[in-house]
Amino acid sequence: MNLTIKPLTSDLTSAYLDFFDNRAFSDNNPMEPCYCNAAIMNSKELDKMVSEFGDDCKGTLRRYAVKQLAEERIFGYLAFDSDTPIGWCSAGDMKRYPVSHHQAIPDFARENARDKTISIICFAVAPEYRGKGVASALLEHVIFDAVTNDFVAVEGYVNTKYAGAYWDHTGPAHLYKKFGFVEAAKQNERIVMRKMFK
Repeated sequence: MNLTIKPLTSDLTSAYLDFFDNRAFSDNNPMEPCYCNAAIMNSKELDKMVSEFGDDCKGTLRRYAVKQLAEERIFGYLAFDSDTPIGWCSAGDMKRYPVSHHQAIPDFARENARDKTISIICFAVAPEYRGKGVASALLEHVIFDAVTNDFVAVEGYVNTKYAGAYWDHTGPAHLYKKFGFVEAAKQNERIVMRKMFK
């Protein structure tokens, strides 16, 4: 595997769409359809999008993602094996993710946040590449960029209720611990895993 990680830019729109169109859920994962765009939408936008689903939920999600990608509103990193997109990590400045009923960032996490924090919302890895270090490489890149850009912390929001299940997209606690994250707050099944730099 020739693994590289790239921050998402509008130049990578076709790779992003290819990943979610054809690779992320090629094992019939019940998370499909997903284009990892709900986290950047406020409640009003989410409700509007859902109202447009009709008989084409995937097409609606994709149409919204195309617009959001053009506006550079989706944040994160794509993993590639040579030129093939094989993984994704949604991660960006916590302040850029709106509060919504989607709860990508739990309220208690926002209440316990540190200044200038990168939030990791989800991971997705193509089935044939799982267990090969792709998520670790994505997380390592998020940490590197956070330090480079003077963030004080990186956080992930583990959901223990779904640990190991198909829809466990937040990443397991042991992945974060491997990179020096510690449990910073907990409420019910949600855990804030945090790595501080300052």
